[in-house]
Amino acid sequence: MLRTIKGKFIIGFFLIFSLSFLVLNQTVKSVIWSSNEKIVTSDLIELKKNSIVYINQAFLINHYKNNELYFGDMADEIVESLTHSTRSHVGVYTVNGTLLSSSNKKVFSQGTDEDLKKAINGNNAYHITYDRNKAQVFFSYPVVIDGAKVGILRFSKDFNLLYKQSGEILNIIFYIALAIFVAAFLFSYILSRHITIPIVKLTEATSEVKKGKLDVDIHFPRTDEIGQLTINFNDMITRIRDQILTIEKDRDRLKELNEQEKRFFDNMTHELKTPLTSIQGYAEIIKEKGESDPQFFDKGMNHIVEESRRLHDLVIKLLEVSRETSKDRNFDRIDAGTILKDVCESIKFRAERYKKRIICEIEEGLYVHGQMNRLRQLFINLLDNAIKYSLSNSDIMIKAKVVGDQVLLIFKNPSDPYDDNQHTKVFQPFYSINQKAAEEGSLGLGLSIVKTIVEEHGGTIEMFYKENHTIITIELAYTKVEK
Repeated sequence: MLRTIKGKFIIGFFLIFSLSFLVLNQTVKSVIWSSNEKIVTSDLIELKKNSIVYINQAFLINHYKNNELYFGDMADEIVESLTHSTRSHVGVYTVNGTLLSSSNKKVFSQGTDEDLKKAINGNNAYHITYDRNKAQVFFSYPVVIDGAKVGILRFSKDFNLLYKQSGEILNIIFYIALAIFVAAFLFSYILSRHITIPIVKLTEATSEVKKGKLDVDIHFPRTDEIGQLTINFNDMITRIRDQILTIEKDRDRLKELNEQEKRFFDNMTHELKTPLTSIQGYAEIIKEKGESDPQFFDKGMNHIVEESRRLHDLVIKLLEVSRETSKDRNFDRIDAGTILKDVCESIKFRAERYKKRIICEIEEGLYVHGQMNRLRQLFINLLDNAIKYSLSNSDIMIKAKVVGDQVLLIFKNPSDPYDDNQHTKVFQPFYSINQKAAEEGSLGLGLSIVKTIVEEHGGTIEMFYKENHTIITIELAYTKVEK
């Protein structure tokens, strides 16, 4: 379709310039020929005036009567005198058109004699004959003396120079007009390509986009409207790609969230169902047997108590996971370093039971804006997690210091390697990197609670594996000491 536009441009320009060229050429030719005719007419009028004056004077001087006989007697003299004075060939005729005398019979005997016929009828007349590059004018008029027609004078005058110059002018104008036409047509052709080629490429690009291919990118080093159209097209494609990527990410994220939600409820159902089933089973047996079997009664009651505690802990942790951050909580300026030291000291004995050691490097004055109990819970969960999943007979490194306007907390422990894509998943409820290493009864909720507490305090948390160590870093806003 757009290639047709290019053809229409070319055909349209060709027709316009061709018509303009023909009209211009014909108009100039008409103007020049009209001008030549005026020059010839003016020259012939002057020629007639001069010849009439000469004849009238001749009749007066010689006292000729105004009849044809005396005009015929003067024929040779008239021819000789007018030939020299007018520089033209002269012919003298009777009123009936019979040649009486001429300066050159051959000239008057050739060609048409339309002018002579009109002069016989009493009219002035002339016509022009062309032979190659020659132009010759034949002019005839009746001679009238005292109201009586006595004969006819006929002139043959050469206008070769005038028409030669006119022909040269016409040729020059023709070639100039032709050159202008060719230049204009070439310019029109280039302009049509300049306009239509980008449109064709844009059309091809839109066809590709229509097919779903969004990797198209077109460039034209132009600052006009087409260049701006190209920029807008590329921006549009970029935005479409970005929107599609966003939609795909949201789709994948939604899918992931649905899977997480399903996994969460499956795990929660399983974790709640197990202790409830066990409690219900022992309770029914105890109700049936009563105290008839004291040993089973004690065993069953102990199991019911243990499972109830486990169920209570599970519910508490689930409440922590689902707990929303509230801006209305009372946050105070507290020393996070002091709380972390106290937690390390209290949990040190548990680490020793697993043949592990906690090494703390904690600076003084690590003031943050937060809640003491929530930060204590944060540190307990992190240390508990480090003890569970670190290698046997290993050292757990705890560092805390001020870096710029942040309090940086680092928890580092040797562990088995894991995939990089697990870094973010570990903060999901019920997710555990190494299920085999998890202690019995572990729910995979610890790090999820940790992330919730960090976000409550406006901080950030990261977990990564480096040089055979699992490293967790936390950044909390540092509150400077008031002076």
